[in-house]
Amino acid sequence: MSNEQALTRFSNPAPLGLAGFALTTWLLSMINAGWFTGDAMNMVLAVAMAYGGTAQMIAGVMELPRGNTFGATAFVSYGAFWWSFSLFVLFLHDKVPAAFVGWYLCMWGVFTFYMWLGTLRAARALQLVFLALWITFFLLAAGEWTGMSGLHVAGGYVGLITALFAFYLSAAEIINDAHKRVVLPIGAPGAG
Repeated sequence: MSNEQALTRFSNPAPLGLAGFALTTWLLSMINAGWFTGDAMNMVLAVAMAYGGTAQMIAGVMELPRGNTFGATAFVSYGAFWWSFSLFVLFLHDKVPAAFVGWYLCMWGVFTFYMWLGTLRAARALQLVFLALWITFFLLAAGEWTGMSGLHVAGGYVGLITALFAFYLSAAEIINDAHKRVVLPIGAPGAG
């Protein structure tokens, strides 16, 4: 059996992982952008554990037999991000200095930046997800370090853009696969 035949035996987990990421990012970014207060955080935490965390972890593990190192690394890592974020908010929020939270966000920005570099030969839609995400992390980190609420709000708005890009890519992969043709272009060379 060829590698291509083996890959067709496994469904594409990326739309699941992208949707879990997009929905959770959208909800948190609405709070960061100031659309809702911290009172809405409990819903974010529930979605972060169930969909942003768990569904992305499942998608990442599903990428392993497909031989997709990038997909496995991205989905497992961001699934772990949502779990760690939930644990932090639930149990440690008032016990960690803002400057250290800034470093947490900054290091996620560093990880996301080199993951973005890994997308530069991939579909444009995927590049946009990671571009917007590393900018989001760095804006939120700068907001924690400086205490400037405007940076935090800007991070929220770029996070909303990130979520829209991820939703679009998830939808494109589902719809294009269902129709067996390009309905929603993703910007891949030769793919539309």
